[in-house]
Amino acid sequence: MGLTQWIADMAVLVIAATSYPGIFFLMTLESMVFPVPSEAVMPFAGFLIADGQLSFTGVVVAATLGSIVGSLISYAMGFYGGKPFINKFGKYLLLDSHDLDITVRFFEKRGSLTIFIARFIPVIRHLISIPAGMGKMNLVKFSIYTIAGAALWNSFLTYLGVTLKNNWKSVMEYSHTIDIVVVVVFGLVVLYYGYKIYNSRKKNKSHE
Repeated sequence: MGLTQWIADMAVLVIAATSYPGIFFLMTLESMVFPVPSEAVMPFAGFLIADGQLSFTGVVVAATLGSIVGSLISYAMGFYGGKPFINKFGKYLLLDSHDLDITVRFFEKRGSLTIFIARFIPVIRHLISIPAGMGKMNLVKFSIYTIAGAALWNSFLTYLGVTLKNNWKSVMEYSHTIDIVVVVVFGLVVLYYGYKIYNSRKKNKSHE
């Protein structure tokens, strides 16, 4: 069994075991500052739809509910805690203040519509709710933009998973090449978060 097949089997097994509550929980984390990418959750939920174990509507609803709950938690972090809260506790969430600064500028430059656009942008997607809270954005407007963007993104990734599963045999014909790509991407992700942890500890020591 190749690495790609093993990862797919494990991801599907986890989502199958937890069903809709698991999707909700993972997407709640994804919409906060935790490194749980929707790209690693929703397509595999689509696998289970293709196998008849879950419904498309149920998956998208569970994922979108998780997205809004996670976003509201991050919004509250920004609304009540602001930058001081992030500076104090961000290190425990692998949250780099530099990433937040970029997101804040992104939000300030494009306004409230950023909440919708950000759902389709990696990294920004995880953090955008914090500057929205810091800027005291209207909660109703924030929720509408978040739900609209999250529903579209989650639907797209889920549909992609269903299509991928239906063509899985063809995909696996290139499994060796895909395995190499997966290893490289995984290595880059480990290096990225390793750098973030190292950089965060270095900054903390310099402030002591």
